[in-house]
Amino acid sequence: MKKIYLLVVGSCVLAALLIAAVLLSTSLDPSVATTGFGSEAPESISLEEMVWVPEGSFIMGTDYFPTPNDPNPDRIKPDEYPAHTVELDGFWMDETPVTNREYLEFTEMTGYVTFAESTPTRDDFAKGGIDPTLIPDEALKPGSIVFNCEFDRKNLVTGVTGWEYQVWAVVDGANWRHPDGPDSNIDDRLEHPVVHVTWDDAVAYCKWAGKRLPTEAEFEYAARSGGKPVKYFWGNELNPDGKYLANYWQGEFPMDRLVKDGFQTSSPVKAYPPNELGLYDMAGNVWEWCADYFHSTYYQVSPKRNPKGPLESFDAREPGLIKRVQRGGSFMCNTNSCTGYRSGARMAGEVMSSSFHNGFRCVVDSETLDSYKAAQNKIADWKKSKTATASITH
Repeated sequence: MKKIYLLVVGSCVLAALLIAAVLLSTSLDPSVATTGFGSEAPESISLEEMVWVPEGSFIMGTDYFPTPNDPNPDRIKPDEYPAHTVELDGFWMDETPVTNREYLEFTEMTGYVTFAESTPTRDDFAKGGIDPTLIPDEALKPGSIVFNCEFDRKNLVTGVTGWEYQVWAVVDGANWRHPDGPDSNIDDRLEHPVVHVTWDDAVAYCKWAGKRLPTEAEFEYAARSGGKPVKYFWGNELNPDGKYLANYWQGEFPMDRLVKDGFQTSSPVKAYPPNELGLYDMAGNVWEWCADYFHSTYYQVSPKRNPKGPLESFDAREPGLIKRVQRGGSFMCNTNSCTGYRSGARMAGEVMSSSFHNGFRCVVDSETLDSYKAAQNKIADWKKSKTATASITH
């Protein structure tokens, strides 16, 4: 969704009679549902470029929320609270976010075209919860969200909800093939995470691969190396021994971009060490889509066993917009406005939006293992056919 038209920042207090039945999901679309092996899952089963995450229990979320008068250096938000116990079945997770090389393979085999590459309609805006009558004709052009290096520094207003929108711009022609705009390409970024993908774009890839998106609980549990009580996936210090262990913004956002870690935007997957499970980029680099709808107060009623998120979305900051959870932070996260690289941090992503710092990764469980095998066999056959055709042509 063209977020330049999503600058309507809502302030809404939830009614006391919030119905738990609305928040608690008993089932999901098969492409994002989750039921696992439990203790019977054989770790010996090896799925290509995926990591086994064993079943377990952990404390999800943040156990402390500062009052308005308390210091809040970690930028903890109300939706992270309260901390609560979650039990999960085992599953496999992609060891890295889906890369440009992998997404290119998907589009070559299927002909899939992402939302950012397409001319949007007013119906598309309506799917995200926006009044389509508010959309001018000139907005109906292919494009996506990129950091605006030319933002108005003199008149920048910070400290108010949604102030970050002042430094974003919808760039015509920006998409996953052209991440910084129409004059850029991915020729030297094939091993970088794919970006500029909406939630639907991510789900389409998952279905093609016989996988699904992780639930929010699965993502946090995996990022914590099986639910360990750590602030970051590597421990409790942001830069232990002065080392950068994730790709995030150094300096005060958005004025100072110091690039001390060497990456102005995304970094190749595996550029930083993995966590204890062998998962890379579980913090920083790109925000990653999860299966769950986002709801500001879901943690208050989340079920203990395999939570799948609420039945509908609600973001008190922007009521009416349909959002899904994003996790892990990105190369735009920073110490002064967005600490999304923390293990407990959450982001609400509008479902029809895409940007140059959001991507995804997939998981497989007992329900998707057969479809995974079938899908991978089809992909392998396609690769063989493509190779054979190429050899004949040459």
